[in-house]
Parts: sequence; C-alpha cells; structure tokens
Amino acid sequence: MTKRTATIHRKTKETQIELTLTLDGDGNSHISTGVGFLDHMLDLLTKHGLFDLTIHANGDRIVDDHHTVEDVGICFGQGIKEALGDKKGIRRFSNSSVPMQEALAHIAVDISGRPALVFNVTFHTEKIGNFDVELIEEFLEAFSTNAGINLHVNVPYGSNAHHIAEAIFKGLAKALGDAVRIDARIKDIPSTKGVL
Repeated sequence: MTKRTATIHRKTKETQIELTLTLDGDGNSHISTGVGFLDHMLDLLTKHGLFDLTIHANGDRIVDDHHTVEDVGICFGQGIKEALGDKKGIRRFSNSSVPMQEALAHIAVDISGRPALVFNVTFHTEKIGNFDVELIEEFLEAFSTNAGINLHVNVPYGSNAHHIAEAIFKGLAKALGDAVRIDARIKDIPSTKGVL
C-alpha cells in the first residue's frame, strides 16, 4: 500500500511553518514549534496515533503563542485533509476514552467534510507553565476546521490542567488514528452521499 502523505508550507507575517505528515506511520515525530507544551502534546498525538510528523515553526512569539499554536493547528488540519485524499476506504468515525491519572477525556471524530468543534472542558487554571490553556481549544478549532472533521471533546472530570490536556491529545490520537485507517471491507467512500 502506498503511504498517505502530505507536505504543507505556510508563510504569513506572523508565522512560517513547514509540516510533513504520514498517516500510515510508526509514531515518529520531529517537532519544533518554539512552544514547548505544544511540542509535547503533538509528540503524544503522533506517538499514539501512529503518524509520522515533522513540524518546524517560527512565529511572532514576542507577542504571545497564539498565532503559532493556531497556525500549527491550521497546517496539521490541512495535512490530514491532503493525506486522506478522496477518503476512499477509511473508517471515518471513531471515539476513544483516555484516562490520565485523575482526568478522563472522551473524544469522538467524524471525518465528514463538515467541520465542527464541540469543546466541553473546564480548566481550573489559566496556564500550564507558560502555556495559556485557552490555546488548546484554539488549536483544536483550527485543526478541525481545516481538516473538515467533526470533533467532540468532553472532559467530565479532572483537576490537574496538564493531565486534562494530555488526556485530550492522547484521546484525539487514538480516535483520529482509528478513523483514518483503511478498512478492507469498505470498498468506496464511507458515505451514502458518495462523497465526503
């Protein structure tokens, strides 16, 4: 089987990003965004989703991390969309429940071509180290919009912000990794419309 890959280049006045993605990978990552916590979350996503992902990003972090995090989300979403091609044979739907110590994240995805994010998460602090926790939702919004994915993120409980974030990204890894997989029983595009 030919591996499904994508290469994305994005250059604006705020960020410069180069991303390469292989959906049918081994969980290898080489990520440098300048935002340490984001790198950590993307390493988790890559490892547990069994993708191969390389990202090099430079952003206007003298302002804050917002543009870098959002634009990396845009590029990752575009990479997923490009690598999926016509989506023929993919499983399309998946969900996962992932615990991280006292926190639990429920993630559901539909690679429908109709982007939407539902984000039911309460953080009890504004920052994880130097990272603004509100940027997690910004990343996921940018990702789901550009990938054309319906993404539901529900965290019913959890007290430690780092644990909550880690459960979200690991849960996304498992759900997304399963949804993009080719299923030999699916002979065409998995939609009664014939298109996703």
